[in-house]
Amino acid sequence: MSARVIRTGDVEIATESFGDRSHPPILLIMGAMASMLWWPEGFCRKLAARGRYVIRYDHRDTGLSTAYEPGNPPYSFDDMADDALRVLDGYGIGRAHIVGMSMGGMTGQMVALAHSDRVATLTAISTSPIGTDTSSLPPMSEAYQEHAAAGEAVDWTNEAEVIDFIVKDTRMIAGTAHPYDEVAARNLIERDVARARSFVSATNHFMLKGGDGWKGKLNELVPPLLVIHGTADPLFPVEHGTALAAEVDGARLVRIEGGGHELHPADWNQILSAIAEHTCV
Repeated sequence: MSARVIRTGDVEIATESFGDRSHPPILLIMGAMASMLWWPEGFCRKLAARGRYVIRYDHRDTGLSTAYEPGNPPYSFDDMADDALRVLDGYGIGRAHIVGMSMGGMTGQMVALAHSDRVATLTAISTSPIGTDTSSLPPMSEAYQEHAAAGEAVDWTNEAEVIDFIVKDTRMIAGTAHPYDEVAARNLIERDVARARSFVSATNHFMLKGGDGWKGKLNELVPPLLVIHGTADPLFPVEHGTALAAEVDGARLVRIEGGGHELHPADWNQILSAIAEHTCV
C-alpha cells in the first residue's frame, strides 16, 4: 500500500493505492460521510490481487482530506465528482474503471456522464439512479428513517456519542444473510473518528447542492455499467439498483441475496468476482 496526497489549489485529497501500477486502474469512490477506510484494506488488497491497480481516497470533509467548517460547505456535489478526476490526474491516469458505493455510486454516474472518455467502466454498488424520478421506488425502511431522524439529536462534537450512533447505523443498514459483527464495526468507526481532521465536518455532505444537470440523461451513459445491490438493503431498496440497470442499455445487475447497504466480508468474493469480470474490458 502506498499513500499520496493530491493537491489542487487549496484542496488536499488523501489517497492510498494497492497493487501493480502497470495493471488496469480502478478508482473506488465511497459514500456520504465515509472516508476511504470504508473500503476495507482487505477488500482493496484482494481486488489488487486479481490484477488491478486499486486507488481509494478520502472525500473532502472526511479522513485526512481538506476539512471545512461544519454547516456551510464551500463546494458542491459536482465538485465531489471533479475530485475523482483530480485523483486520477494526480496519479497520471487518463482512463480508469470507476467503482462507487451509495453516494459514491451517484458520483460515479456523474463522472461517467460528464467524462466518458475518462471512464473505462462503471460499477455502482448500493446506490440509486441520478437524474431520474425515483418517487415510485420504495423509500428507505421506516426503521431506518426513525434512526436517521434521531441523528439530529446527536452531539456531533462528542466522539463517544457519535461513535455509538454510527455503530447503530451500521447495524441498521446490515443485511440479513450474515451475522452482524459489532466489534469489527466499532473498531472501524473508532479508527475513522480518530484519524479524521474534523469528523464533525463530514456532516457537510448532507448539505451539498448540485448534480441537477443530469435529469433524463442517464440513458446516455457510455461506459459499460455493472450494478451490484443487496436484496435486503434498507437504505436504497434493491428496486433502486434494478431501476438504475434498466436505464442503461446493456447494464448488468448482480443481486447480493440478503445483502444490506454494506460490504460484508462474506459477500466479498461475489462482489470482487463481478468487478473483476466487468473490468476485463
